[in-house]
Amino acid sequence: MLYAAPEGGGGAGGLTPILMIALLFGVMYFMMIRPQQKRRKEAQAMQSSLAPGDEVVTIGGLYGTVTDVDDDTVHLEVAPGVRTRYARPAIARVVTQVDRTESTDPTAGDVVKE
Repeated sequence: MLYAAPEGGGGAGGLTPILMIALLFGVMYFMMIRPQQKRRKEAQAMQSSLAPGDEVVTIGGLYGTVTDVDDDTVHLEVAPGVRTRYARPAIARVVTQVDRTESTDPTAGDVVKE
């Protein structure tokens, strides 16, 4: 005895696995890839905005104050008189940031004596 596959009605069944795979890739992109890209952009922005006086934490958990910033390195003072050098990506987060607002008024801060 030979059995034949039913004809017709099989067109939608072939499309379902392809749609499921596309849906899986879409979910993976929005749940994993996009948030990771966003965190990486935020980390790069934080590392590029480092300035002397910022208190930071390294990826190893060392607290320090930024004393100098080069292209690829950051110099930290971890204790009075103790300075170390780290790669920019080794800075995990900024604890306190220096106030970078500068007055555009050239006479601001001048004391007027009468």
